[in-house]
Amino acid sequence: MRLNPGKFESARMDINFKATILIADADPGALDLLKEMLQARYHVKLAANGVDVLRLAALAPRPDLILLDAALPDIADTLTMLRGDAALTAPLIVLADGEQGDGQNDQQERAAWRDGAADVVQRPVSGAALRARVALHLELAELRAARGSREAAMARAARGATMAPFDDDGAIIAMAALAEPHEINIGKHLLRTQRLVAALAAELQYHERFRDALTPANMALIVKAAPLHDIGKVGVDAAVLRKPGRLTADEFAAMRAHTTIGRDALEAVARTLGGATPFLRFAGEIAYSHQEKWDGSGYPQGLAGDAIPVSARLMAAADVYDALVTARSYRPAFTHETAVELIRQGRGEHFDPDVADAVLVVEERFRAIAAELADAA
Repeated sequence: MRLNPGKFESARMDINFKATILIADADPGALDLLKEMLQARYHVKLAANGVDVLRLAALAPRPDLILLDAALPDIADTLTMLRGDAALTAPLIVLADGEQGDGQNDQQERAAWRDGAADVVQRPVSGAALRARVALHLELAELRAARGSREAAMARAARGATMAPFDDDGAIIAMAALAEPHEINIGKHLLRTQRLVAALAAELQYHERFRDALTPANMALIVKAAPLHDIGKVGVDAAVLRKPGRLTADEFAAMRAHTTIGRDALEAVARTLGGATPFLRFAGEIAYSHQEKWDGSGYPQGLAGDAIPVSARLMAAADVYDALVTARSYRPAFTHETAVELIRQGRGEHFDPDVADAVLVVEERFRAIAAELADAA
């Protein structure tokens, strides 16, 4: 974990420093499992109820992050009291039940947000996904603390930073790849679609319909945010993501939810930082709206035409092209020519007409990107 000025300043010189995580779960088995997932990287404290949480949270070393089971009997009071402790800066993450079919998970999630959680993670969750979410919130906590430091503010101003979190492109790719750890070529997909979006943006930046949206600064942020388009798949059952054949209606509904999950996760980051940065705004647009279609037949909102954010319209074309020219377990890859023709046929239906036309203009660039970053055999 990178240490920045602020909360962890005194620990900067200790190369063996580990953050402290407080975990609370009334189920001893679940508590042991969560401990096993995190103890290799962090000091772990365990609690079985809200009273223990409040007691342990007040003891030194105070926790750097608190992970709470949504089913704790006193979860609401515990969250309220923790948020009321001005000296406690630890992010509060709530673990909610996965899809129950009776709305219970939705109730738990809504209650967690209402009571001040920084994030809600749905069970079942893999160790890799949980460690990634914990690391992200610890990093954000450091950044938030650093914002109060005059030295850090001057440094950010000097380098012209506009998006403190996720400054490193490699970190963005790594975080996005965690959403689909079973896909061995996910990194190539993320890089390809990022470059495809860049090619479309460069072609459209002087178009009268796009010049206001595609300023140089906005283009840079859109391209940087593109790999996060499917970040919400971290909340989709791996069995659904890996299924080789046609999805059932319920499975497709679960898959569609990745757009909302991604947006919610990015909004949680913005809340933790005290407000959305331009980068997070574009990332949220792309994650939430890249499955919308120009004619209004897409999801999750059924947006049509110019109601769809420009960033998401670019992402939609890039994502579809890449999906078509990439082999799947249930079909071979389409040729470049077929993929471009299908996008042309989707002009004015799936795709913004001008975005589809731009694909035709830069199709050789698309071909080169696909070839340069082809999946491993």
